[in-house]
Amino acid sequence: MQKTSQDYDNVFKTMKSKHKRLFISVINNIFGTGYPMDAQVTVLPSEGYLTESGTMNGNKAIEEKISDFLIRIGQDVYLLECQSYNDDSMAIRIAEYAFIAARQTAVWDIGHVTIPMPRFSIIYVKRTNRTPRTTTVTFTFPDGQSVDYKSDNVILDDLTREYIVKERLFPYIPFYIARYEKEISLEKDVAHVVADLAYFRDAMLCLRDTGELSDGEMIDLMGFVNTIITHITNGNKNEERLVNVMGGTIIETESEKWMRRGQAKMIVELGQEDGLDDASVIERLQKKMGVSFETASMYLAQYGRRLG
Repeated sequence: MQKTSQDYDNVFKTMKSKHKRLFISVINNIFGTGYPMDAQVTVLPSEGYLTESGTMNGNKAIEEKISDFLIRIGQDVYLLECQSYNDDSMAIRIAEYAFIAARQTAVWDIGHVTIPMPRFSIIYVKRTNRTPRTTTVTFTFPDGQSVDYKSDNVILDDLTREYIVKERLFPYIPFYIARYEKEISLEKDVAHVVADLAYFRDAMLCLRDTGELSDGEMIDLMGFVNTIITHITNGNKNEERLVNVMGGTIIETESEKWMRRGQAKMIVELGQEDGLDDASVIERLQKKMGVSFETASMYLAQYGRRLG
């Protein structure tokens, strides 16, 4: 039976809190902006609103809805919503989220207020025959004025693996295999899924080596992929095969972390005792541990002594 956990939401929320930088390329791709990857990114508070929902016994329950991602780059504010499927309330929720966000930067004086609405987009992880290409909120006023607040939606099923890597749309990678959810959960042949996962794995390794992804970003992305895999497979025969593409257990245990740090400390200390300069110690760390230049330099700074 399919799990009912919020793994899709949890992965998206963890990415936005730990790796907000990776969303710069997503913003650029959706809105045609050109922010550099080192632009300052601020995640804004995502206030919610109260709404009614039905319960199992037919009663109404009050629950709070919170927007997925409110982000500011420079002076510009963007609202991103990640959805598994469309629901009929999505447009009204966007209107409410956007107004709450705009209220935070509103400018007012006696008898007048300016409310700057953020640019928005909805990212649909999965597609149905009801998934809309655009979302429109139409504001109508008593004097007959009408204003459309509109945005194109992102439907991940439309994007190829090559396009995602080319455009550096890293936050989409964990959700890519959701397009294969039915055949994975029904334990059908998954050779094509394995091929896609291997493509993303190799691409992330290459981008880590060129410095476009840090070790932490790459490891977490691989871990997020495996979180979605285990959500879909729910322990079926495809789970181990698919998880192993990304390297099996991606997240280190505490004991593994201590062992790795001990290895790095020993390599640094022995290298310096042998009279190696910093560049040679870093090179030895890279070769023996298979880490990036950035990580090797971090180990040298942490465990080395300054050579006179």
